[in-house]
Amino acid sequence: MREAVLLESHFPLGLPKRGKVRDIYDLGDQLLFVATDRISAFDWILPEGIPGKGYVLTQFCKFWFERLLRQGIPNHFITSDVREFPSECQPHRDLLNGRSMLVKKGIPLPVEAIVRGYVAGGGWKEYSETGSVGGERLPVGMCESELLPKPIFTPSTKAPVGKHDVNMAFSHLEAEIGEHLAGEIKKRSCAIYTEAATYALSRGILIADTKFEFGLDHKTGQLILIDELLTPDSSRFWLQSAYQQGKKQSPLDKQYVRDYLLSIKWNGSSPPPHLPDRVIEETRKRYFEAMERLIGAGN
Repeated sequence: MREAVLLESHFPLGLPKRGKVRDIYDLGDQLLFVATDRISAFDWILPEGIPGKGYVLTQFCKFWFERLLRQGIPNHFITSDVREFPSECQPHRDLLNGRSMLVKKGIPLPVEAIVRGYVAGGGWKEYSETGSVGGERLPVGMCESELLPKPIFTPSTKAPVGKHDVNMAFSHLEAEIGEHLAGEIKKRSCAIYTEAATYALSRGILIADTKFEFGLDHKTGQLILIDELLTPDSSRFWLQSAYQQGKKQSPLDKQYVRDYLLSIKWNGSSPPPHLPDRVIEETRKRYFEAMERLIGAGN
């Protein structure tokens, strides 16, 4: 029998805004993020959830947001300690515990800030066809999964649920949000990726790429990190001990589900198929292994 999963939350805290994974409740000056066990691939939410996934994502976010706050990098995280949540949340603390965060309100900026350290996934496909990734010319003759000479910033649009993100040139981003803001997002994204990749390497994990989201603080207008941060949903995590340049890697992230869907020839243009029990369990195993290796079980 499958372990119970949370596909939707239904708290009497107002009608939530439902993203691909998170249910977001407006609590006035703050937002309540509830990480469900939903999983998406190719911009579709899949029929089944992954048991414990919401817990894993929340532990990753807590770890990284708190780490960055200690380093003086502003973000929207307030607390994941349910005891510190507003009084209206307390009757639901058993369900909220471990899978929810209280965050500052922010005005989201229309960009997925993607940083790549290796040529993989869509980046490898683009490089194979054009010799570039995100419009940036790369050295000739690179292999799949090869380490880039330096991390590159390849932004994309941030599409609503059900729509596809589209890669954009940095000049397009500058035109969209202004040169100063675009430059600051690029600078912070690359710095955070580099610091996180160095830390992860010390724990035996390679961060091949990741995406960040930014917004403007609702009260101060300050640029802050929002949404999720360096999770197995938003990043490619590879075991350093198993890494081999020139081929696909065994992922500790959502790529395992994408690879399964590609293996059964699902084209992504029709409602997604059901996930077999073995894929659900293997995905769960990989998410928990990533958590245990990178931030320690129970953090």
